Amino acid sequence: MSDKPAAQNSVGATWASLRARWNDLPRPMQWLVGSPVILLLALLPVIDPPYISTTAVDFGATMAQVAMVALIAIGLNVVVGQTGLLDLGYVGFYAVGAYVVALMTSSASPLWSSADHGLFSGPWAWLACVPVAIVITGITGVILGTPTLRVRGDYLAIVTLGFGEIVRLLADNLTGLTNGAAGLNDVLFPELGKSAAHPDGVFSNSNDSGISYGIWWYWLGIVAIIIVLLIVGNLERSRVGRSWIAIREDEDAAEIMGVPTFKYKLWAFVIGAGVGGLSGAIYAGQVQYVDPKAFTVINSMLFLCAVVLGGQGNKFGVIVGAFVVVYLPARVQGIEIGGQSLGDYKYLFFGITLVLLMIFRPEGLFPARARLVTFGRKVYSTARRVPESDAAAQEAH
Repeated sequence: MSDKPAAQNSVGATWASLRARWNDLPRPMQWLVGSPVILLLALLPVIDPPYISTTAVDFGATMAQVAMVALIAIGLNVVVGQTGLLDLGYVGFYAVGAYVVALMTSSASPLWSSADHGLFSGPWAWLACVPVAIVITGITGVILGTPTLRVRGDYLAIVTLGFGEIVRLLADNLTGLTNGAAGLNDVLFPELGKSAAHPDGVFSNSNDSGISYGIWWYWLGIVAIIIVLLIVGNLERSRVGRSWIAIREDEDAAEIMGVPTFKYKLWAFVIGAGVGGLSGAIYAGQVQYVDPKAFTVINSMLFLCAVVLGGQGNKFGVIVGAFVVVYLPARVQGIEIGGQSLGDYKYLFFGITLVLLMIFRPEGLFPARARLVTFGRKVYSTARRVPESDAAAQEAH
């Protein structure tokens, strides 16, 4: 009986030592050490390992959806995890980004009277739309955040929930603009890698052989995730990130100490909205069809579930949460019990998982570490060692 706690303490000490060494590495060195892991993850759908690959659905398409939801979770984590603002309508920003790309490139869009849209109808049309979608979604975040960020807690959650539903209902009812429930088809995508085998390019959904279109979208999602992680990581280590943490811990205390809380909350909303718009642009290009049914409250809850499962405030934790939310239902989709696929019970499983998680690990699978507190402890321990060394030197004299 006594050996088991000792072994657990040894494993915990080893893990803590490895984590401390990792945190002590410079940021470029961390990326260099982590690059083989990123490369392995990128090659995962190409390797198609038998015990990990999905059987009922395409594994490459599943991993592309994982990358897209991971990107959404990183943006939502800025709002919920780092700033402590409960946003239940994040799917609204996701919808705005998708509809911007669809309206600017779809052949069914009423914005254009002819098939020639200029810059938005050529092979680079999707890439040209991405910055437009990010900017417009960021402006939407300003429009929503300016009047609503003065409320807190449950009131903010209700307002953002209403925003998500307003966007979906507008997309469903503005038939003259969005084509209503029929949606917008023929959304353009990056026309890269055209050949005799792939006349529409490697990103087209007609590319279902060899390295399928899902794998290419997965790689594009990984590139987008790395770029967003670099931007968000730099913000975390700046005055903006420290202000977000102060607001999350105690907004009143932060305001008393001189932090312009409204300004930095609006920053978080705009940055989160921009990342959501980027995710929506990737979704529109990958599916090549946009309709209101993809932007329901349930999807918004799943995005929040990924953040809570992975660990609020931990960028890499929410990526793991996104993987769990997307991959596990797809993995058990082909397993049937009593004639019913286990994938159909995903909401039941997520509910049970969240209840158990809140009981046994309320901070998520990978809770965020307070780096400033850790640094403070190092300073404190160093300050204690200095007087001890001085006292020893005095005794020696």
